[in-house]
Amino acid sequence: MRKPEGLRRLLLAAVPGLADDPSRLSMFIDKGRLSTRANGSLSFEYLYTLNIVVQDYAGDVDALMVPLLAWVAEVQPDLLERGEREPFSFESEILDGDAADVSINLELTERVRVVRQPGGGYEATHLDEPSRDDSFPGVCGVNLWQIFLHDEIEPSVTVIPDR
Repeated sequence: MRKPEGLRRLLLAAVPGLADDPSRLSMFIDKGRLSTRANGSLSFEYLYTLNIVVQDYAGDVDALMVPLLAWVAEVQPDLLERGEREPFSFESEILDGDAADVSINLELTERVRVVRQPGGGYEATHLDEPSRDDSFPGVCGVNLWQIFLHDEIEPSVTVIPDR
């Protein structure tokens, strides 16, 4: 499974204070399942709950939630399309006036295509999520995480503010 490591890198880069002490960020995979395809195919999909725990977090909780939402919008966008508009759940234990332990649960999936090789064995390829990009590329196609992390954006991309 590859999504947890990508999310870890983003959170360490984006959340103030986490890079200084990465041991405060823990991730656990809970309730993992495997969904297979029919007709003799070995292709499958991982389905699991990723539990993210940030210990002794003293920052603004928005500084944790915004990069997480940006990651979800790019890597698991179906969570933002749920009818109840609740892409993930969280809990927090208030330790004192300045710090808390924050636990976040994300329902993630990862599709894997498996192809048998002619000489024996197989090749497993992790597939990207289906594209939900703007139908007019270059108009509003800036990823939220790019804006959040101040990444360089191609000059041809124009961000049009909401009216």
